[in-house]
Amino acid sequence: MALAGGSVEIGSAATSAVLNSIIGGNDFVAAYPTQGINDQVQSIFYVLEDSPIQGVEDLPGKTVAVNTLGAHLDYTVREALHQKGLDQNAANLITVPGPQLDQVLRSGQVDVAAFGYWQTTFEGAAREGGGIRAIFDDTDVLGEIAGGFTVLRRDWVEAHPQAARIWVEQSARALDYARENPDETRAVMARALEERGENPEVAAFFAGYGVREGGRAIPRDIDFWIEVLEREGKLQPGQLTSADVLLSDDTVAAK
Repeated sequence: MALAGGSVEIGSAATSAVLNSIIGGNDFVAAYPTQGINDQVQSIFYVLEDSPIQGVEDLPGKTVAVNTLGAHLDYTVREALHQKGLDQNAANLITVPGPQLDQVLRSGQVDVAAFGYWQTTFEGAAREGGGIRAIFDDTDVLGEIAGGFTVLRRDWVEAHPQAARIWVEQSARALDYARENPDETRAVMARALEERGENPEVAAFFAGYGVREGGRAIPRDIDFWIEVLEREGKLQPGQLTSADVLLSDDTVAAK
């Protein structure tokens, strides 16, 4: 809403949320993946160790804690159910902030807690506490894919192509640095958490951003979710393509 209203120039959201926003009429472009999932960085779905839930096929009727509705974890659950031939809306999804995921799972308020790929600090701390068991992760469902994007308004990019280009290039450098220097990155995060009055020790569990070298996006990062939205009837076939959504080199060419 802030990006669409012009009060900010840069936003970020899960890919599915970005596409839903564009479908809703916002002329946004996806500049680069902010985070993604791969063998090292994943969203993990946990149950208590003695839970009867063993996998996706046991999710119908169960309560699953996710960070927000309409975004990555929501769509991952629905896609996982769909791939098993089950009603994609068979699980009961509720929103729970990241710091409370461990608590609501251990207290029995939810059956499953989904720790997003951007919440590896919370996931690591919960795992260290023991008594929980992973039943699946989002790479099992989606494969290696971008999880979310930094988003810009198209009119702002066209008015400021050089600024947009510099932002994208330097952000890619920062992502590469974080991947190549994980210990220093965790130290920086620990300092930031301490300055904010939060627990700096959880920075040790940061697994990385899960993006490709150079912060590159590929068409599948977008096309996968376009196909899901077409299947759900939110998009007509061919209405939107990855080329319509991804920021192109021509758009940010220096002038």
